[in-house]
Amino acid sequence: MSLEPCVLNFKNKEYACTFEIAMDLIGGKWKPIIIWHLGSKGTKRFSELKKLIPKITQKMLTQQLRELESDKLIIRKVYPQVPPKVEYSLGELGESLMPILTMMYNWGEVYYEKIDKR
Repeated sequence: MSLEPCVLNFKNKEYACTFEIAMDLIGGKWKPIIIWHLGSKGTKRFSELKKLIPKITQKMLTQQLRELESDKLIIRKVYPQVPPKVEYSLGELGESLMPILTMMYNWGEVYYEKIDKR
């Protein structure tokens, strides 16, 4: 293992390690929650996601979905009809996050139980 600092160039940014890349892609308050709902509850329309995450604003949900789609974590499918119908689902890379998010979900339950019983 080298002690030399490593610089990774990815998407016009510099990162010190691949963990930084992962956190940039899925970090923040909303992205893991969006991925979790799509992975655990399946394909959803925008309005369904908004109901599942009531504290997120419409603007923020739109922004986060666009970023997740751009990063190839979710798939946006537009149906050619009037009114337009759009559905979101996990892509292959998004699916690969589900074991990690499931572990975090389970950890959260254990943590809640231990702290709540104090």
